[in-house]
Amino acid sequence: MKVNVAKRPGHYRTVTFDSQNNAVCLIEQRLLPHRFELVHTPDFKATARAIQTMIVRGAPAIAATAAYGLAQGARAFRSQGLEKFKRHLVTVYQTLKDARPTAVDPVNAMDQVLAGMSPGETVLEQQALALAAAEQFALESVAHCEAIGRHGAKLIRNGTRVLTHCNAGWLACVDIGTATAPIYTAQAQGRKFHVFTDETRPRCQGASLTAWELAQQGVSHQVIADNAAGHLMQRGEIDLVIVGSDRVLGRTGDIANKIGTYTKAVLAHRHKIPFYVAIPLSTIDWNLKSGFDIPIEEREESEVLGAWGILADPTRKTAQAGKRAYVRIANPTSGARNPGFDVTPADLISGIITPAGIFKPKELWRKRQQLGHPGC
Repeated sequence: MKVNVAKRPGHYRTVTFDSQNNAVCLIEQRLLPHRFELVHTPDFKATARAIQTMIVRGAPAIAATAAYGLAQGARAFRSQGLEKFKRHLVTVYQTLKDARPTAVDPVNAMDQVLAGMSPGETVLEQQALALAAAEQFALESVAHCEAIGRHGAKLIRNGTRVLTHCNAGWLACVDIGTATAPIYTAQAQGRKFHVFTDETRPRCQGASLTAWELAQQGVSHQVIADNAAGHLMQRGEIDLVIVGSDRVLGRTGDIANKIGTYTKAVLAHRHKIPFYVAIPLSTIDWNLKSGFDIPIEEREESEVLGAWGILADPTRKTAQAGKRAYVRIANPTSGARNPGFDVTPADLISGIITPAGIFKPKELWRKRQQLGHPGC
């Protein structure tokens, strides 16, 4: 997407690879919307930490990061022998997989890289194939988002008021986005509409990231408190909900997404508002049989008990002005629970927007060949 940095527009992708230095290049999303910076992770352990600490986040983006991280780890191997190399890859794979356990995309991405490496007969051949496979995954991910935009744009008409939750935009993908892809396509087609973006506590990715993206694109939007959505729905001010997902069960249509998604789905169902989930094919889990089997990441309680932001000082007289800082909000002696995701059952979902079209949740298994089931 195009981004104005220091008043100069440029095209950026959320994740790329620096082959000369064997480094993964990422947008430092924790600094947005106040500062735009790129970071380079020098090895696969640093790449895993970048996923864990949310320098990069969003299922498709961390999938591409994991794919590049696996290639990075493979290329860093300096010993001899395929058996040693395979054992090294197991360590790299597991380290990256454990960084964000709820999302299935990183696993699917790394499996695709491993499959791409398999024809190599030597370590050197497999190392070269690893990077080629990771690059291919990233390109496919962008193509998937473009297709999601084409299919989903027809849901947005002139005057539509759309609610989003968390960030499923280009920052959560390699480029373009999932939930935002129909928004950007509808905008390109000349339609006029308005987006309400949930702040999405506790990390406020809606307020900081989605709102920043929409502002960069010139899309009409307003940030709302998470608990304001029901009020707007009750008064007929929301026509459509589009969210992303970190895992969609191909057998049932249940989805896992950022905490609060289930609440929005219940509210949308109560008020008869269409609720759609936009995903690339890498987000589909064809193995799990129940949403309750999805591992839900429990994050640090500090995210709930406080907030990160930029220290303000209009006079710019203090050394701390403009620096990123954590501020405690909650009672000093209180603890917190911080599940990062929740599960929305299929019967609350109007449709799944995929690169292959829009499907009812219960249609996924029947359409599994069309949706890229690896066994088909």
